Amino acid sequence: MSEEPETTPAAETPAITDTPPDRLCASPRSPHYDEAVLERGVGIVFEGVERTNVDEYCISEGWVKVAAGKSKDRYGNPLTIKLKGKVEPYFKS
Repeated sequence: MSEEPETTPAAETPAITDTPPDRLCASPRSPHYDEAVLERGVGIVFEGVERTNVDEYCISEGWVKVAAGKSKDRYGNPLTIKLKGKVEPYFKS
């Protein structure tokens, strides 16, 4: 008897691309939150400088949201500032 290795159809396996999504948010409350992409590790280059404090970004609209110091809103979430410019996301792994 010969056993054949199990194969899964391509439609069932999730497609992993080397292009980060157009819009991504680190907050689980956002509709643009994607845990699988965040686990993979996403880095952001904004205006030619690598940023490590980006909370949300959008490539097509050209902006990032970063925390505004240590200030919080009335629900305890950090206040963010939207900065406009060229956004270049990449996967760290």
